[in-house]
Amino acid sequence: MSIIIMIIVGFVVGLIARAIMPGDQSMGIIFTTILGIVGSVIAGFLGQSMGWYAPGEPAGWIGSVVGAIIVLFVVGLIAKKRG
Repeated sequence: MSIIIMIIVGFVVGLIARAIMPGDQSMGIIFTTILGIVGSVIAGFLGQSMGWYAPGEPAGWIGSVVGAIIVLFVVGLIAKKRG
């Protein structure tokens, strides 16, 4: 059940990150979900290991969105180099 919740949270976080990030990100639903999951995992790991917040706190959602925006930015830089 936790995998399904992680996928749903990743999808929501990915959508929020794409809405906040300026520019045109042409990616599908699956890539958006993967982007959100990766951002959530990175931000969750860093935030909890640094002691910024505990699991389940609202700051974790904010950290997840920020992490997804950073991942989206990096993916955008890589896509520009390839194109």
